[in-house]
Amino acid sequence: MRSHYCGELNESLIGQRVTLCGWAHSRRDHGGVIFIDLRDRAGVAQTVFDPERKPAFTTAESVRMEFVLRIQGTVRARPTGTENPHLRTGKVEVVADDIEVLNRADALPFQLDEAELSEPVRLKYRYLDLRRDSMQKNIRLRHKVTRTLRRYLEDRDFTEIETPMLTKSTPEGARDYLVPSRTHPGHFFALPQSPQLFKQLLMVAGFERYFQITRCFRDEDLRADRQPEFTQLDIETSFLDEDGIMGLMEEMLRTLFKDTLDAELPKPFARMSYDEAVRRFGTDRPDLRVPLELVDVGDLMKQVEFKVFAGPANNPNGRVAALRVPKGGELPRSQIDGYTAFVALYGAKGLAYIKVNDVAKGRDGLQSPILKFLPDDVIAGIMTRTGAQTGDLIFFGADNAKIVNDALGALRMKLGDDLGLKQPGWKILWIVDFPMFDYDADAKRWVALHHPFTSPKTEDLERVDLDPANVKARAYDVVLNGSEIGGGSIRIHRADVQEKVFAALGIGPEEARAKFGFLLDALRYGAPPHGGIAFGLDRLCALMSGVDSIRDVIAFPKTQKASCLMTDAPSVVDETQLRELHIKLRKPPEKTPGETVS
Repeated sequence: MRSHYCGELNESLIGQRVTLCGWAHSRRDHGGVIFIDLRDRAGVAQTVFDPERKPAFTTAESVRMEFVLRIQGTVRARPTGTENPHLRTGKVEVVADDIEVLNRADALPFQLDEAELSEPVRLKYRYLDLRRDSMQKNIRLRHKVTRTLRRYLEDRDFTEIETPMLTKSTPEGARDYLVPSRTHPGHFFALPQSPQLFKQLLMVAGFERYFQITRCFRDEDLRADRQPEFTQLDIETSFLDEDGIMGLMEEMLRTLFKDTLDAELPKPFARMSYDEAVRRFGTDRPDLRVPLELVDVGDLMKQVEFKVFAGPANNPNGRVAALRVPKGGELPRSQIDGYTAFVALYGAKGLAYIKVNDVAKGRDGLQSPILKFLPDDVIAGIMTRTGAQTGDLIFFGADNAKIVNDALGALRMKLGDDLGLKQPGWKILWIVDFPMFDYDADAKRWVALHHPFTSPKTEDLERVDLDPANVKARAYDVVLNGSEIGGGSIRIHRADVQEKVFAALGIGPEEARAKFGFLLDALRYGAPPHGGIAFGLDRLCALMSGVDSIRDVIAFPKTQKASCLMTDAPSVVDETQLRELHIKLRKPPEKTPGETVS
């Protein structure tokens, strides 16, 4: 139906007759001459309708926004002074002699160039939202990303293998999405949270190098970077250690950024231990674009009279940390009070601070309500350790370590944004030496920090069941600009070690056999040493596109309440379908006005 795409027109086609198809992006009537900007997947071309060509001109008069058109005409140079440097096709136009309306369009619920669109409207009319230039660019970039990743892995002898979408429920991580079985009454499949166990079995099967761009599902509360269904690049290899896998993945990411964004990533990536990351930045996902760091001062506070500091300083699970803000002394009290309210969201009971008016004057050059509680030697130690200078502001966090890390880590990022401290570019690093286990105080048991199939470090194998708090894992995460884009580990490839880890997690032999018997059996038939990694493709594409939400790089995403406004899913199903699945719904009890149902 067409001879060229709209975005292909240029001076080399001047004098040639072309046939274009697309959508009416805009229509303008200038002194009897009608201009229609025609848009297709490749770009926009200006077409001109002269009243002397009566049939075509009359049809053009009836055209409205987003009509689907087929236009024929001759390419010519635009008159001098009318060129559009913002368009690839801005030096030429098409003098149209024929136009066909392939389909009309009703008035749109919003204009495609409207800047402030509410997300519910965008998601309800997603097929229109996707016509917008920004969304077209995001989705096409996503295609380039997946194409580049696939080619990189194929060129290195990785085999793409699909794993099941209907599998066994093993609720050790997030909540599973369950699928009732019609043929097995009372039984359920689960949609996979990841292909973890299947890719390990593929290593047992001898494929050695596997990858898959796959959909995964988690029934959990959502945020801007979470969806109930998401896509990950899943990778597994045999006979490679941590350094081998990380080196291979580094080169893949360098290739990806160079080919898609023409951006250079460092060689090699920096590496930082989990403990160091949490100590310096309050998180295991540090954004190194912000130069602020947390500094421990708990040892200076153990003997002070100020119990707010002395209590956490003497508590093995406590922390007292300082955060120096260069030139922060210029902040008004109202802004400092705002930051106090901000850290309260993370459990902090307050936010102590010291303003450094003149560092040369010692105590007399400082301003703070807490100074009266601090001896001179403690104050001197704080100044030295933080490297404070005249004009700076020092914030303090004192509580259990998690609250301090969460609160000051979040404050660090907010200060970076508010004060313009965040540096441009890409900051990427590996986080390594993770703890193997984390203690769940509510459940009163140890849980896997990553997943229960991660191998402990060789030197810690004998301590898995004796000292779980100090066992390190052979795990590694890659963090880009403060977002974890990938995580992986060397896996357990021996059945006895896997059973030992299960036991440390409170999973007894019978439960382990019921949930993971197929894996334990497979590990007894010559499982090779293996490891892998999974990258969150949605999150990676969002970062590369420069958008805040992964919904802007997914064609048809769900809302934060896990619903689809366009198709009105999830929805009710009829009684016949439920009977076939042997399901009877238990409706919530009805309430009378003013009644509370427990």
